[in-house]
Amino acid sequence: MSLQTADLSRQVEVTDKDLPLHCPTPAAPLWARHPRVFLDVAKQGAALCPYCGTQYVFKGVAPKGH
Repeated sequence: MSLQTADLSRQVEVTDKDLPLHCPTPAAPLWARHPRVFLDVAKQGAALCPYCGTQYVFKGVAPKGH
C-alpha cells in the first residue's frame, strides 16, 4: 500500500508530544492490536503503518537533529 492508495478515513494527525510514535497507539482497542512498529513521521511528514494501513501525518515542529 502506498500513501496514494491509503484509506484516508484511517488518517491520524500527530504532534511532537506523540513522539516517538508507534502503531498501534496506546489508545487502540485490543481487537485492533498488531505487532508494535515505530514510525518516523517527523522526518518525512507522514508515515504509513505496514500492518494496518493507518496513515500518520505530522502536525508539529520536528525535533532538533532531524
